[in-house]
Amino acid sequence: QLQLVESGGGLVQSGGSLRLSCAASGDLYAIGWFRQAPGKGREGVACINSSGEIFKYLGSVAGRFTFSRDNAKNTVYLQMNSLKPEDTAVYYCAAELYYCSKDASDYTYWGQGTRVTVSP
Repeated sequence: QLQLVESGGGLVQSGGSLRLSCAASGDLYAIGWFRQAPGKGREGVACINSSGEIFKYLGSVAGRFTFSRDNAKNTVYLQMNSLKPEDTAVYYCAAELYYCSKDASDYTYWGQGTRVTVSP
């Protein structure tokens, strides 16, 4: 049973930065980032597969969010810069063996979620 532990959320002012981490208990997994804003469905942000390829799914974060992976630590990072109030959401990481997907239903394992709140 793969376990994912997220960290790094919090409250930040508009224009600020946060870095989210997702530590996995195993390797060879693709790790996806999703977010769910209040009253909205879960949307895919990006995914990094086990080879380090990055697939970006959300145009609204282009140029502001970057994604990276440290295979030695089995940890994936989501660096969020120039944050906007509309980025406010609970952010989740999810894992599936080998392959990335934009669809949340394709992921078997989920982190507990970390809340990001961006004030105006």
